[in-house]
Amino acid sequence: MAKEGVEKAEETEQMIEKEAGKEPAEGGGSHRLGDAQEMRAVVLAGFGGLNKLRVTRKAMPEPQDGELKIRVKACGLNFIDLMVRQGNIDNPPKAPLVPGFECSGIVEALGDGVKGFEIGDRVMAFVNYNAWAEVVCTPVEFVYKIPDDMSFSEAAAFPMNFVTAYMMLFEVANLREGMSVLVHSAGGGVGQAVAQLCSTIPNVTVFGTASTFKHEAIKDSVTHLFDRNADYVQEVKRISAEGVDIVLDCLCGDNTGKGLSLLKPLGTYILYGSSNMVTGETKSFFSFAKSWWQVEKVNPIKLYEENKVIAGFSLLNLLFKQGRAGLIQRVVDKLIGLYTQKKIKPVVDSLWALEEVKEAMQRIHDRGNIGKLILDVEKTPTPLMANDSTETSEAGEEEEDHEGDSENKERMPFIQ
Repeated sequence: MAKEGVEKAEETEQMIEKEAGKEPAEGGGSHRLGDAQEMRAVVLAGFGGLNKLRVTRKAMPEPQDGELKIRVKACGLNFIDLMVRQGNIDNPPKAPLVPGFECSGIVEALGDGVKGFEIGDRVMAFVNYNAWAEVVCTPVEFVYKIPDDMSFSEAAAFPMNFVTAYMMLFEVANLREGMSVLVHSAGGGVGQAVAQLCSTIPNVTVFGTASTFKHEAIKDSVTHLFDRNADYVQEVKRISAEGVDIVLDCLCGDNTGKGLSLLKPLGTYILYGSSNMVTGETKSFFSFAKSWWQVEKVNPIKLYEENKVIAGFSLLNLLFKQGRAGLIQRVVDKLIGLYTQKKIKPVVDSLWALEEVKEAMQRIHDRGNIGKLILDVEKTPTPLMANDSTETSEAGEEEEDHEGDSENKERMPFIQ
């Protein structure tokens, strides 16, 4: 069945490429060594710096029972991927591994028992690692059809950001008309998704922190913008003396205490990341310890007395460890409805080839992106970057210093 799927998917892909005015790539992007079909993939050889990443060839996976095989067109790049690379997460998987948790593409084959999908369907999907490759296989409950007018880059920017934003706002914090929200990293992918979803509810005030250079680009989506290094607690209270109803914190550290202090009675603080632990290129015990030490120790009695709620949210754990795929499916359906009504639209910062993954990661590390960074599987890398991330050298080879690369190679935002 999978073999028939490969043949039909290649025909489908060539048809789509011809409709888009492109010549089909010779060989369809996959190669054969003997009887084994291979694909390109980003491989993390071990936890650490950017030099641990390589683009190499791996055996192409085939779908198991209940799985779909997807010919990947685009992959999302998230801050959690940077933390995975550093080994800065609980119970990291063993390396080497293929990073990435979301992608978009075309269904190429169906495993036994799969219903509701056909070969040639345009889809986006969650993947429990392995997304940064030309082909992925993932269980059917993590795959969603995309509208005809949604591009593959938009689709790759959609699942993690918008599902996370929707779940926090509506499932955890119960956002309603007239409420106020503070979101950190307002210029990032989740921050922009939060701002757009807030605009679907009347009279919601959005406070946001972001680097000053991003303010002009995002000023229309956020009611009140503050510099990420400013004393935002005083700035918020100057505008709203009572504070805010919802705080969405992806930073952690001393921002936890600040966020709790800003909550109105019956307000909700949600922690959904800990990017303050990431300072250098590799994992820093000092940064981890500092961030942990700065987190305010929560007293349940104080929460009771002040009528405040504190919560955490991890989409990946909800999907892959806690079995809530059905809930996420309903949320995705609602979000697709908002997209087709043109009420929300993913903000794509820039497109990068697989071979440019190091430079893309550096851009996220530098907090230089506005919206989402996308790995475009079919994009041709620039010559200067091509050899840098391609497996051409022995393991352990010294890596050139790339500090400042993201500043030197100017990237124009990708506009849909």
